[in-house]
Amino acid sequence: MRLLRDIIAAATAVALLQAGALAQSGKVYRVGLVGVGAPDTGPLGPGMVRDFTQRGYVDGQTIVFERRAAQGKLDRLPGFIDELVAKHVDVIVTAGYPAAIAAKERAGNTPIVVTFSGDPVATGLAASLAHPGGNVTGVSEIATELSAKRLALLKEAVPSIKAVAVLWDADDLGMSLRYRAAEVEAPRLGMVIVPLGVRAPDDFDTAFAEMTKTPPDGILMVNDILTNLNRQRVIQYAEDHRLPAIYEYARLAHDGGLMAYGPDENAIFDRAAGLADRILKGARPADLPLELPTRFQFAVNLKAAKAIGLTIPEAIILRADDVIE
Repeated sequence: MRLLRDIIAAATAVALLQAGALAQSGKVYRVGLVGVGAPDTGPLGPGMVRDFTQRGYVDGQTIVFERRAAQGKLDRLPGFIDELVAKHVDVIVTAGYPAAIAAKERAGNTPIVVTFSGDPVATGLAASLAHPGGNVTGVSEIATELSAKRLALLKEAVPSIKAVAVLWDADDLGMSLRYRAAEVEAPRLGMVIVPLGVRAPDDFDTAFAEMTKTPPDGILMVNDILTNLNRQRVIQYAEDHRLPAIYEYARLAHDGGLMAYGPDENAIFDRAAGLADRILKGARPADLPLELPTRFQFAVNLKAAKAIGLTIPEAIILRADDVIE
């Protein structure tokens, strides 16, 4: 207990010293935060302020946040980037591939830190993981490995599963690559993928009609702005039709989904704040290697399993980080 108190005290002291140094410098940093969803989600939520505070910044004194939320209206993103550039922000932090590509195309030389944008190298946002080049760095994703893991977990939960319907935004290149990774991995697990790409909210009705006409054995939902905004419709459809489904982030299991496996979202934003901090202190994005997720969360919702008459194997429950009962 004493050791823990000493560690907390030391961390607090470091934060106070950093805050003092920043205050003495007289510099007020401006950070643009751009998300594709709601104003209080992703990098626009309170967690990002906390992440910067832990690095010695004081909101409203040594750092000012310029928040822009597209709320699903992706055509607003280019204008948001133009506004942030006009305000001379020191760095832009984005969440989602549409926000990342808008920033890359319109931010000029303004440094950019991307999150949840898929594989930045495969989508052309960065030259390589080790040497991003240009003005973009951030946290990448290991899409192939994660797609394989999610399918494997679905197979372990329901060994008889073969046909898996994949829902994703077909207009989002970053998410389309995640779908393709699942398509490549499926045969190794004795599965086939049923592609159900959507481009607008009305497309979910078509996707549901296709699944009703030719029922799959399970669902994998890729988490992008379109599927996330319609997640409750997918979760409800899976329950009504007694289909096991797996999602990409733990919070979706708390929303009622059966299982979810993916990176710890809070940890990714914390690492993005760390990269932005290094940029504010003089580092160039081109010299900051893209980071990979290191913390993952596996969530299982036993209430959702009961609703579809599924008994989750004990081996899966024991491995879960979060069991919802």
